[in-house]
Amino acid sequence: MATSYPTPTVKERWAWAFYDWANSAFITTVMVAFFPIFFRNYWASELPSEEVTLHLGTANALASLSVMLLAPFLGAIADRGGIKKPLMAVFVVLGVCATLLLTVIGQNQWQWAMFAFVLAVVGFLGANIFYDSLLVDVAEEKDFNRVSALGYGLGYLGGGLLFSLCVLMSLHPEWFGLADSSSAVRWSFGVTAVWWAGFSIPLWLLVHQKSGNSALPRPALSRLLVEGWQDFLDTFRHIRQLKSVGLFLLAYWFYIDGVDTIIVMSVDYGQTLGLPETSLITALLITQFIAFPAAILFGFLGNKMGAKRGILVGLAAYMVITLGASQIVSVNGFYALALCVGLVQGGVQALSRSLYASLIPAEQAAKFFGFYNMLGKFAAVLGPLLVGWFGVLTGSSRLGLLAVLILFIIGGILLWRVPLPKRS
Repeated sequence: MATSYPTPTVKERWAWAFYDWANSAFITTVMVAFFPIFFRNYWASELPSEEVTLHLGTANALASLSVMLLAPFLGAIADRGGIKKPLMAVFVVLGVCATLLLTVIGQNQWQWAMFAFVLAVVGFLGANIFYDSLLVDVAEEKDFNRVSALGYGLGYLGGGLLFSLCVLMSLHPEWFGLADSSSAVRWSFGVTAVWWAGFSIPLWLLVHQKSGNSALPRPALSRLLVEGWQDFLDTFRHIRQLKSVGLFLLAYWFYIDGVDTIIVMSVDYGQTLGLPETSLITALLITQFIAFPAAILFGFLGNKMGAKRGILVGLAAYMVITLGASQIVSVNGFYALALCVGLVQGGVQALSRSLYASLIPAEQAAKFFGFYNMLGKFAAVLGPLLVGWFGVLTGSSRLGLLAVLILFIIGGILLWRVPLPKRS
């Protein structure tokens, strides 16, 4: 199924992996930590707690839904025109600019905060379509597990370092010449945007697209759109014929929903339990710095026992983590769960990306990764809404979180049935 291309260089691999270092700062500092806290306590401080949770879930769902609808079509265009990097740049610019917009939104303007946040998340998720698909351009198949894990490992390390700086800014704004913690949080959004843009530069300079049609003359835009739509339909039919790809995508659809929901709703869940903000931030730091070496180790684990088995180990751990999270009664319990999440989160993500890359045709990576991102983000539409609505209906955030458990079970069963190529 794979096609031969010039051997990727070490510089390309590291430059590609450093984009994870760049954009993971957005996940940690904005998406998971400061935006939920600042939204609840500043932008939506006059709203009931359950409504705040619902609005946060809705914002994440809207962003995911937007990317879900665009991803396969954009992937087809990228392969047809050989323009993975230019399309990726468009979404990076959107995400960076929307993150900067968060710095100027005033108190109780929760609608504007949601709008900017949705645009920022669309930029983040949209860029990842093309970033993920570039894995086949920077690594040979035998190195997919390790290179993918390197990206996630660097992402957790870089995201953790910037998050640590932003935490210091919010706890001690006077050290940085800032008036108060609210000003520090605003500056954190701005610093994150600059970090994201700056550390993306190595990818733009050093990574070259080898797969797809990058060497051919680029068609006119109108023709590209028409042919991209046809490619989208052809890829959909192709996936239906490739049992391993179709079944994996269905499995991924379910289990990554649980992973993403825990990521984006964890801080808000901790707040509903009455845990102090400083403890929630400490838990996030634990997750970040544990996930760095754990993701790298999962890459080697994937090479030893196979990516599919490595993912199944991670999903079993997530089921135990979800059950434990529903029983949290103390800060120490939250810390313990943060440690456990850090051990498996990056590994599940990295091995999922590398396993999928090994199942698809390298020359059609962008369009196939378009479907990969589409299903992953469609799943993320359900998860946050599930937690939010079930919490509102039952009056219990604990029960809302337990509802996520079934997603790991279904995803794990389906993944177990995915047939692997004989070469794996």
